[in-house]
Amino acid sequence: MHNNKAYFTTTDELVSCIFNKAVATEKNNIVDFNGRRAVVEGGDYRNLWLETQPMGGEMYAKHDLEAGFNNIDLFMDAIDDEGMMPGMLTYIDNVYGERHDFIQGYCFPYPALNMYYLIGEDKAYLNKLYNVLRSNDEWFWKNRESDGDGCLEAWCPCDTGEDYSAKFFGAPHFWTAKTPPNSSWAKYHLPRESMDLMAYSYDARATLAKISEILQNGETAYWLEKAEYIKNKVREYLWRDDKHACYDRDENNEFLEILVHNNIRCMYHGMFDQKMADDFIKYHMFNPQEFWTPMPLPSIAVNDPCFKNIATNDWSGQPEGLTFQRSVRALENYGHYAEQVRVAEKLFNGVGKQAIFTQQFDPFTALPSMENNPGDYGPTLLACLEYISRLYGINRSIDTIGWGAYAKPGNTYDYTQEYGDMKYRITSDSEKAIGYVNGKAVFTVSCGCRVETDLQGHVKRVIGISRETGMISIVTDSLKLTVALEPNAVIDLENGMTVPDTSVKYCGD
Repeated sequence: MHNNKAYFTTTDELVSCIFNKAVATEKNNIVDFNGRRAVVEGGDYRNLWLETQPMGGEMYAKHDLEAGFNNIDLFMDAIDDEGMMPGMLTYIDNVYGERHDFIQGYCFPYPALNMYYLIGEDKAYLNKLYNVLRSNDEWFWKNRESDGDGCLEAWCPCDTGEDYSAKFFGAPHFWTAKTPPNSSWAKYHLPRESMDLMAYSYDARATLAKISEILQNGETAYWLEKAEYIKNKVREYLWRDDKHACYDRDENNEFLEILVHNNIRCMYHGMFDQKMADDFIKYHMFNPQEFWTPMPLPSIAVNDPCFKNIATNDWSGQPEGLTFQRSVRALENYGHYAEQVRVAEKLFNGVGKQAIFTQQFDPFTALPSMENNPGDYGPTLLACLEYISRLYGINRSIDTIGWGAYAKPGNTYDYTQEYGDMKYRITSDSEKAIGYVNGKAVFTVSCGCRVETDLQGHVKRVIGISRETGMISIVTDSLKLTVALEPNAVIDLENGMTVPDTSVKYCGD
């Protein structure tokens, strides 16, 4: 397996401290699972969880491809004969332990698909992934749909990974029985029709459609139809047009009127349509009375009666590193790149020059909550590294390289990403940025944008990421263009469009 490395220097002291500390800290989270190097969650969590570590492995693959790959492949190897992937793989005293058969999040399909491209498009791996996703999706529909209404259910807090959340009204954490909670559990409003579990299945099915297209196995249309069913069902059954958000339904199929961050999770999984995502971002995610607090993205809107500002591991309120980690792709999925920058700036300021990567932060003071871990929590530090790669650096998604040309007066930076034999580099003097592929300059752009190229560096799209409209100059071997670029506006050079498309409206602060 080839080597990946990332190098970064900048005159921005805050971001420099965060990058260097994050890279050094995550090395201490690499462990040996019976001869296979993998990356545990960090902090107080020395195991592999399905809700965090496949996503974390794919992100960390920029720095260590082997360890990142194992974070995904270990879970695929652990699927049982019924199609269930474990919620956790234990790591105790340097020994790989047992699988734990519960659901706990599902940040798996996209990271696993992108890993196929990162390792060099191994078809054996892709066939293995196809079979795992298909079997696991069948397991969800057999084991988490008890009332026949076509909507998957959460039977306990662990199903969504929201430890101790007030929205579950004190329900016991785990549910391992094959039958759903009965009427004695009604006070916990279980089972409940769940946006999270529907998003898990949507993500799996949409990914199966993409794999089918690559493998040409004749199943593409089948999986697209099954994925579209979920999107339509959620829009009709869990989405509230009057409230611009999704809400779970309780044991009586009545709406639970609790405004939760899980809408961001739905966006991470790609389940919302564009208008749903736009509306949630506009009306809620960037609303300072709800989710856009001094340290943003609390688990429950701060003006909701269920919100609780608890500093220990608790999804009742305080912003979680895992939510920031999911927010990267959640915003990218819907073209909200300028808002992505706003979230990154808040995260960097919360982590601070001391680079304390804690699990939670106080939403009102933005101070890290240190009760849970000493500041080496993987999801928080990986969220920082991902956002740095978006603003200042390089990131690969499927067959596209994203380049960050962040505009900050007086700030210079130099970021290099090695993917095996391919070397990508971007440098900036704070006014313009130059992109290089294997030492050759392939574009020059004004700062304040994101550039997307193919693997050889041919520019496909240029996207506005600044708060305000700015004049952007783009120079390549075959193009010289200057144009006014609004936030989130796209110049689609791959399809011949030089007039920016501004269909994704900026909703940030």
